[in-house]
Amino acid sequence: MAVKYDFDNHYLNAWLLLHQTYNLILKCEDHVFNKYEISTEQHAVLMAIKYIKSPVTPTAVARWLDRNPNSISLIVDRMSRAGLVRGVRDLRDRRAVRLVMTGKGKAIFDQATVAGWRLIQDILKSMEDEDIHTLIRLLQVVREKSFKFLNPEAVMEKIHVNETENMKRFMKKVAGYSSDTVNDESD
Repeated sequence: MAVKYDFDNHYLNAWLLLHQTYNLILKCEDHVFNKYEISTEQHAVLMAIKYIKSPVTPTAVARWLDRNPNSISLIVDRMSRAGLVRGVRDLRDRRAVRLVMTGKGKAIFDQATVAGWRLIQDILKSMEDEDIHTLIRLLQVVREKSFKFLNPEAVMEKIHVNETENMKRFMKKVAGYSSDTVNDESD
């Protein structure tokens, strides 16, 4: 990839690298997930539905993914038309809709997640574990400062607790994919 910009200011270089990296990662994910006829955003919604504690609402998905509820509603509408998810009226509150993954959605999610996990491993395997931990720590700092900018009064600890609970469920599932990938590579 050609270097498009090279600023003398290290803040601008870091900011530009964050944007370029994010855009390239999305393109890689889209390339992988398009093989399963879903977008990166649709995969993220399926992941949220699978790992958020029930009942899963569009608002809960939006919150989990740090997205606007309206954009999630549009994605869910497309997914519903494609037969990946369906909305079920809540029995207690008929106005509320819970999101449920269909059999087709689950099958596509499972296959796409395995491919996505391989992508993650392929991109990050050239880094040492210590470098990965440093990257995580630095990205957490940037994420938290960005969150505080948007939500100056919010308490980050609560979000960490919810994130930790959801990520534990996610990583438990991904661990199975990881061992499958290792077994596939040794065959």
